[in-house]
Amino acid sequence: MADAEGSKALSGLLNGIAQGRYYGNTEITEELLKTELYPELPQDEFRAVHDKMLGIIKSIVSADMDLNQIEAFLTAQTKKQGGITAEQSLVIAKFWKNHKKKIRESVINQSKWENTLKGLKWRIDVKSQSRHVDQVNSAAAIVEMEIGTKDKDSEFLCIELNETKMNEVLKKLSEVEEGLAALTQTG
Repeated sequence: MADAEGSKALSGLLNGIAQGRYYGNTEITEELLKTELYPELPQDEFRAVHDKMLGIIKSIVSADMDLNQIEAFLTAQTKKQGGITAEQSLVIAKFWKNHKKKIRESVINQSKWENTLKGLKWRIDVKSQSRHVDQVNSAAAIVEMEIGTKDKDSEFLCIELNETKMNEVLKKLSEVEEGLAALTQTG
């Protein structure tokens, strides 16, 4: 029974750390976690547990560990002096399995400070009317982009490209792709 309660409290602590550090929930404080999860534990002992778990989570997040890596990492943590127990290892592994994707997205979003492309739609239209007869029945690519940050309203950009301009854009994209491929090739 004590192990189940300890696992439940540790799971709550890990979730609380994630809420406060990665999900932006300012209501989750260290004091709240201690009061709710470890009321009988002296402050210095709670601080030690909290800091140890925070350090482990930081290591896991910064390495963006997959399931094999986390297993190896936690095994090493159980074997080192002053490390974690096997039960704690299981709780941490379960926590990471459930939160990896959301924490990863949060870290990526927190590291962005410029506008990003939030959405892209495109279509090909054929002109049925035009001021110039030679433009009737010509194809045009319509590209709509949603650009913004998570804190501000998005801006929308609509671009119309005729066949010549579209070919130029495709050529430039091909050059960028080739340049990236050349940079990423291993020798």
